[in-house]
Amino acid sequence: MRTNLSSKIKLDSIPSRYYDPADEIELAALTREEKIDTRIYENSAEGSEGIAEHVVHALQRAEAKRGKFVLALGAGNSLNSVYADLVKLYNAGQVSFKNTIVFNICDYYYDGNVDGLSTIDEINENFLKFIDIDPANVHTFNSKCPRAQVGAMCREYEALIENVGGLDLCLCQVGSQGSLGLNEAGATASSICRLVLLSAEQRQNAVSAYKVDPAPTTALTLGMSDILASRRIIAMAWGENRASVVAKAVEGPVSPNVPASLLQTHSRTTLVLDINAAEQLTRISHPWLVTSCEWNDKLIRRAIVWLCQQTGKPILKLTNQDYNDHGLGELLAIFGSGYNVNIKVFNELQHTITGWPGGKPNADDTYRPERANPYPKRVIIFSPHPDDDVISMGGTFKRLVDQGHDVHVAYETSGNIAVGDEDMMRYIMVNDYIAPIFGFDNENFKQKSREINEFVANKQSGDMDSQDIRTLKTMIRQAEARSACMFIGMKPENVHFLRLPFYETGAIKKGDLTIKDIEIVRELILSVKPHQIFVAGDLADPHGTHRVCTDAVFAVVDEFKDEEWMKDCRIWMYRGAWAEWEIDHIEMAVPISPEELRFKRNSILKHQSQMENAPFLGDDDRLFWQRAEERNRATAQLYSSLGLAEYEAMEAFVQYHPIPDEE
Repeated sequence: MRTNLSSKIKLDSIPSRYYDPADEIELAALTREEKIDTRIYENSAEGSEGIAEHVVHALQRAEAKRGKFVLALGAGNSLNSVYADLVKLYNAGQVSFKNTIVFNICDYYYDGNVDGLSTIDEINENFLKFIDIDPANVHTFNSKCPRAQVGAMCREYEALIENVGGLDLCLCQVGSQGSLGLNEAGATASSICRLVLLSAEQRQNAVSAYKVDPAPTTALTLGMSDILASRRIIAMAWGENRASVVAKAVEGPVSPNVPASLLQTHSRTTLVLDINAAEQLTRISHPWLVTSCEWNDKLIRRAIVWLCQQTGKPILKLTNQDYNDHGLGELLAIFGSGYNVNIKVFNELQHTITGWPGGKPNADDTYRPERANPYPKRVIIFSPHPDDDVISMGGTFKRLVDQGHDVHVAYETSGNIAVGDEDMMRYIMVNDYIAPIFGFDNENFKQKSREINEFVANKQSGDMDSQDIRTLKTMIRQAEARSACMFIGMKPENVHFLRLPFYETGAIKKGDLTIKDIEIVRELILSVKPHQIFVAGDLADPHGTHRVCTDAVFAVVDEFKDEEWMKDCRIWMYRGAWAEWEIDHIEMAVPISPEELRFKRNSILKHQSQMENAPFLGDDDRLFWQRAEERNRATAQLYSSLGLAEYEAMEAFVQYHPIPDEE
C-alpha cells in the first residue's frame, strides 16, 4: 500500500532541460538570474544522493591536502536523507570518516539543563553512530554552560574550529524564512557564534521534528561569519514551502532579512533543490525569460497571466507588441498572432468557472469542469480538522447541499489540541451551574468537575491534557462542527467523525500514518462509493496534519483506482486559509456572491473555540474567517483583472488523478 502519494503529485510537467541542461552554454542562459550556484534535481531522493557524493569528494580532497576533513553539520529532516546516503556509501566501502572532525552547527540551550533536546543526538542517531568516526572528533556546544559564561564558551568553540584549520565544508538546510543554522532574519554577515532566542516558528519546528513539548526557547548557533568562513558550503531545500524563500535567496538582493541570501557572497557555495523548492526560480516559473520554451497549455496560461500582470491589461487587450516586448514572441510564431493566444487562454479560464460544483443536471457539460451525470451525486468532503471544510470550501459546500447532492462530510481528526483551556472551562462552568437544575449533580459528576478544575489550575506549560479533558475538547469541536453542518443544511446522519488514531497522541507532535487510519477512511469510502471526493491539497508541509489526512484518502483511492465505481469518481483538492492554487493550475473556480460569502463567514464563526483564543493562529493576526475571505476575494479579483466576469469571491480546486503504479 502506498501511503505517501501526496508527495508524488506533480502539477507541472517541467522539461528536464530547464534544471538539467545539456551543456554549459544552455546552463549559463538558464541561470543568468541566479546569484548562487544552484543544482536542481527531480526529487529530494536524487538530490540527497548528489549531495552525499559531493561530500565524499570534498572529504577525499581535504584528506589528500591536509590529512583531515573538518565538517560542520546541521540537523533536520532535509539533512537526514543525506546522512542516510552517506551511511550507504560508507557501508559500501566507498568512504571512511576516520580522519573527519565534526562540528555541530547549532543546538538548543537550557541554561545548564542537559536533559533537554539536543541536535547532536539527532545527528548521532541518523549518521555518526553508523560510521567509523572517532567520538573524540565530534564537537558540539557545552549545554552545561551557565548563562553568564555562554559568550566565553562560544569564543572557545570558534577557537577550536580555528585550531583544526577551519571548516572544509558546512552542510546545512535552508529554513522556511531563509535561516541557516539558527541564524534567522536579521543575522548579518558578521554575526558570530552566540546565544539566540528562538522564534515561534522555530519552536514549532522543534516540536514537530523532535516530538517534544514544550519546545526550547533559546539555542546556540554558529554565526553567519563562521558559516561563510567555510571553504565550501552545501545548503539544501526540499518542497514547495521553501520555493518563495529560495527565490529570494538566489535571485534577490543580499539581505540580512533572508540569511541564505548571504551565500551570494561566498565563492564556493552550492544550493541543492528538488524541483518543488525550485518552482519560483525564473528558469522554472518563467522560463521564457531565459530560454526557448517547450510550451504546453499550463505554461501558456501562466505566461499570459504573467503578461497581463506586467502590462496591467486584461487578456483580450494584449497586443502582438506586448508579446514581443516581454519575451513571448515564440507564442506569436506558434499561434500566428497574440489574438489567437488571447482567445485560447480566455476560453480556458472561462471554462473553469462554474456555479455548479457537482455538475449541472441536463446541461451540456463539454466545457464544464464537472460532468452533468450522474445527478444527484454522492459526495464526501474530507476535512482534516473540524473546520477546514467551511474555511476552505464553505461556499462550495453550501452549493453542493442546496443543489440536491447527497453530501457527506468526514472530519478526520478530533482537533482537540486546538481548543484552549479557557474555552473548555466555559463549558465546565455552565455544567456546574445547570447540574443542580437538571438533576445530574451527583458525586461522580462533582468528582470529575473537581479533577478538571484542579488539573487546569496546576497545569504547567507543555503538560499533556488528561484523557477527560481531551474528551471534552473533542466534544466541543464536534458540537461546533455539527452546528456548522446544521447551518448549511446537512443531513445529521451524513456527518462523520473519524478521529484517526495518528492524531490522538495528546501532544502537539502527532504519530505517523498507519493501516488503522487508512482502514477507517476505507470503510467510509466503501460505504458511500462517492462520485466526488474533496480533499485538502496543502502539499507544502510533509509532516503536517493536512498532508497525513490526504495521504490516508489517496491510499484508499490508490487501492480501488481500477474499480469501476472509483473510475467514475472525481477527486478535487482544495487549499486552506493561507494560500490558493496558482491560476495556471486551477481547474474549477466556484463563484461566491456577497450573501454566500457572509453565509460562509457565519459557518466559520460556528467554530467559536477557533476564534481569538485558538492556540495555533500563528503569527498572522487575522482570524480564520478573515483569512478565508481575503483569499477568496483575491482569487475573484485576479479573474476580474484578466477580463473575466467580476465576482465577490471564488473558491478554487485542482483535480487529482490517481498516480499509476510504479514499474
